[in-house]
Amino acid sequence: MHIGQQEWRLLQAAPGLQRAPGHKPLYQELAAREPDTELRRAAADLLRGKLADLEAADSGLPASPDDLLAWMEGNTQRVHESYAAYLQERKIGGPRRFFSNRAHALYVLRCVAPTKLVDGAWLYGLLAHWRNPRLADLVRTYVEELGEGAVDKNHVVLYRSLLARHALDPLDDLPDALYEQGAIQLALGWNAEAFLPEVVGFNLAYEQLPLHLLVTAYELNELGIDPYYFTLHVTVDNGDTGHARRACQAVLDMLPRMDDGGAFWRRVQAGAKLADTGVGTCDVIESFHIGQEALRILAQKSRAGGGAHSDYCRVAGRNVNDWLSRPGEIGEFVQALQQAGWIRFGEPVENSRFWSLLQGERAEMFGVFTSYELQVLHDWIRGPASVDGRPFAEAAPAGTSRRRATYRALARNMRPLAHEPGDTLDPDLLLLRERLRTADDAQRSLLLVRAMSPAQHWTPAGLEATREFWQALAD
Repeated sequence: MHIGQQEWRLLQAAPGLQRAPGHKPLYQELAAREPDTELRRAAADLLRGKLADLEAADSGLPASPDDLLAWMEGNTQRVHESYAAYLQERKIGGPRRFFSNRAHALYVLRCVAPTKLVDGAWLYGLLAHWRNPRLADLVRTYVEELGEGAVDKNHVVLYRSLLARHALDPLDDLPDALYEQGAIQLALGWNAEAFLPEVVGFNLAYEQLPLHLLVTAYELNELGIDPYYFTLHVTVDNGDTGHARRACQAVLDMLPRMDDGGAFWRRVQAGAKLADTGVGTCDVIESFHIGQEALRILAQKSRAGGGAHSDYCRVAGRNVNDWLSRPGEIGEFVQALQQAGWIRFGEPVENSRFWSLLQGERAEMFGVFTSYELQVLHDWIRGPASVDGRPFAEAAPAGTSRRRATYRALARNMRPLAHEPGDTLDPDLLLLRERLRTADDAQRSLLLVRAMSPAQHWTPAGLEATREFWQALAD
């Protein structure tokens, strides 16, 4: 394997992820707090711009809302048939379709995080109108995205736990394009009253069962990575009683009883187009290039460790500090390490002296790289052999071809975790409880709705507010 300046240039222009900037700052502000008038206006401008860009695109919806249920059922049947074909391919020995190795899977989980961390946000603005019976299905869908306040069912809590478990955060260095879909969802949620038909249409398109969800869950489990976040979506989005069916019913409930010339339905169709905007899961899967990701990681570390090495160690006539002081030359540095025998591509990692600096007894760089980064470097060095999905910390197999255990098989031997309602050591939770004690009915409703915003629903205060809100709905 030859690693050099050409591959480093490929890293800087990774296909599929580099698009016009501007989504990330808006996303971060909308996800962090209740927006003021100016920020809401910026979010609304984003939506108007996207809708204008997509005006000529096909929504994928039927021409008439009367055909929605048949459309949904047809989509579900096609997905099930495609998944059955996929399972048959795997049964007869076909390779994984999505994830070439464990690093690939973790890379995808990290790249789609900006969208997953605002799951359901597009419906938030309808929560304040929970007494409106025509919005009942949409409000219920939002509360279910929040797990009805259960810490082990809240979608964002689950994804944050997945990121933390595999050291996939922080996400500061992700490309701007990966924030586009999440910014749209947040913009809809904070401007739902002005974009009601578009919210309804977005929900309709987004809640349909996609094939990639089923394949992702299957292959994560195969690689020993918890697929629960994805399997949960398979169940709650089902076409019988789940979000996919409810999304269709929500459209029918919201259609004007008075003749508007089809204006509302056309806006629903426009909103559906927003669901496919931005870099999707399949785009991220296809964008993975392990050499590019390895070089990105090494370049990032070089900025932090460029002056921390002793002068006695030299590679190709230059000391390590000199090499690391020029992140743009990381490709050449790796090539020099390869020529010096420090990295032996296509062999077990134990044969590479560079790896022994990162892992093992008396590893001199222990703790410098996260577990995700180590997995990428591990699979990069191993090359084609990494298709076995072996975690970097797992000992090399001793001449056995025994299949690795799936996540579900491993979980059967794990001690079950007790899922408590949530930690009470939280300043927002204390404030919420204090204010609820003296609030009248109107104030109480407002307090609960605010605590269930995309910025807060996954916190202890948000989870408790969701439980209280769900109980009020049930009563």
